[in-house]
Amino acid sequence: MSRVTLIFAAGLLALMAGALFYAARMPVKAPATQTPVQQPKALEVQTHPEFTLPDMTGAERSFSEWQGKNRLINFWATWCAPCRKEIPVLKAFQAEQSGNGFQVLGVAVDYPEEVAAFAEAVEFNYPVLIGQMEAMAVAESSGIEFVGMPFTMFVASDGEYLNAHFGELHKEQLDHVADVMSRLDRGEIDKDDSARRPAHAASDGQKLH
Repeated sequence: MSRVTLIFAAGLLALMAGALFYAARMPVKAPATQTPVQQPKALEVQTHPEFTLPDMTGAERSFSEWQGKNRLINFWATWCAPCRKEIPVLKAFQAEQSGNGFQVLGVAVDYPEEVAAFAEAVEFNYPVLIGQMEAMAVAESSGIEFVGMPFTMFVASDGEYLNAHFGELHKEQLDHVADVMSRLDRGEIDKDDSARRPAHAASDGQKLH
């Protein structure tokens, strides 16, 4: 191959390389029509799952037994000082609100013998169910990480889980919860609003939808 031919070929390759370099740097124009981004689907209503635990007599009790009532599921233990402290407040709430469609349910994460001995002095006026790992599983089934006690879950009369409060409950917080859930039953507020309001009453409340 002659020297002229080699020079010509080298020049042609350099020209092609330069053209490819500039073409690579040019912005790519988006196509005129693009597939629209799909919006996420709305979350479905979160209904608390059914569960069954034994009561202090050993009889199996199902959560659906209290369907149609606004339920406060209070997780506690005999060795938990804040749990014991809030029990009289819960008893007073049950006595005051039982005729207004409210039901307190105690779930003792404890041994049956310890709960039975403690109950003799306390004289509960609301049902107390007992379990250990099973009781923790009840809470976690609604998306709650079991990190300590006491804590209380609020379930509307139609079975929808609304909110949870971590820590000891006080009378003013329970009064606020009763007001919010009663207004929900009367149709004065919607579920989204009611789920936020209990948390406003309790600084450490948490929405878990």
